[in-house]
This record gives sequence, structure tokens and C-alpha cells, in this order.
Amino acid sequence: MVFRSKVDAFFVNFMLVVVLIIALASFFPLFLEGGTEPLVVLILTSTFLIIIGFILWCTFSVKYVFYQDYLLVKGGPFKSRIPYEEITKVSPTREIFTGYRILSSRDAIEIFYKTAFMGSVKISPKEQKRFMIELEKHCPHIRGEE
Repeated sequence: MVFRSKVDAFFVNFMLVVVLIIALASFFPLFLEGGTEPLVVLILTSTFLIIIGFILWCTFSVKYVFYQDYLLVKGGPFKSRIPYEEITKVSPTREIFTGYRILSSRDAIEIFYKTAFMGSVKISPKEQKRFMIELEKHCPHIRGEE
């Protein structure tokens, strides 16, 4: 079963600010030098598009897939395979700027597991109740904290 990540207005606004900052950093040299040499414009525009494309791919392609033996948490090229027997606890969280996270909403849950990079992963499934029901089917041993 596949779950997409929830995308909230806060996260969209945050990403717009990030894109604007990267745009300013990318095109600011054009204003400093006052030149519009085609090669320079092409290089700066290409660099900007590649960076923004990568960031948007990572943030808006987030999905969580239940397989027979593990949960796959994937966003862009980043993914984590979490074996169900490794999951120890699940709890709600709003701390989205700290720790290991593959999410796009402040309405998130934190999955603690034994082999986690930073102890846990924070995710934000769009259908959180259905996600938790599915997770409990695969992990009847977890202790959820609401």
C-alpha cells in the first residue's frame, strides 16, 4: 500500500522562500557585473534550474510504501527501508526541522527504530489514521503514543 506525504501551506510557503533565496544567490552575480553574456546567463540559469529541480523532486515526491517485510520511506533519491521488527515506537510530532525527516507537513509522526540514522525518522502521511492502521497490522508490537 502506498501513502503520499501531506503538503501543508506552511511547507509550501517555506519552499517558496527557499526558491527565492536560491534565485537571488544564483542571479545576483549578473547584477553585480552588469553583464548579460549569454554563456554566463545560460550557466547560472542551468545551475538554478538543476538545484531547484532537485529540491522540489526531494520534497514533493515523498511517499511511504508498505512492503511485506519493511516500510519504504522515499523522497527523491533519499530512501529508508525500515524492517517492521526494528520499529519500537510511533508518536506524533510537530518538530519538523530537527532530526532525520522525509516529510512535507508539520502534522507529522515520528517512527523510532533500532537501526535509525538519528534514532528515528519523521514522516507526514496524508491519510495518517489509515497509515497508522496499516502500520499496526505489520507491527503489532509497537507502542503508539498519542
